Amino acid sequence: MANLRNLKKEIDYRLEEFVFDCEMAIYFQPNKEDAVVELMEKGVELRNALYVKANNPDEPKNASLVRKYYSALRRDMVSSFEQLFGDLSAINK
Repeated sequence: MANLRNLKKEIDYRLEEFVFDCEMAIYFQPNKEDAVVELMEKGVELRNALYVKANNPDEPKNASLVRKYYSALRRDMVSSFEQLFGDLSAINK
């Protein structure tokens, strides 16, 4: 992890991409708007939860544990956004 600022930028970038895909889904399938908006809300909740986790590591004094914590946080972020994109794909079938 280079620094906390880059992690937060990556979280925001992934959310922006997800919201953009949701907006496109609503544009092409307006009858599924409610389900897509619900997913967008989950994405925003995920972003907020990831920010809280990023700002509050478990052991801030132990550098080794902090690296492991942020590595696990990054894996969690990637898998959570992949799940949201998968849910969006399932709605659009």
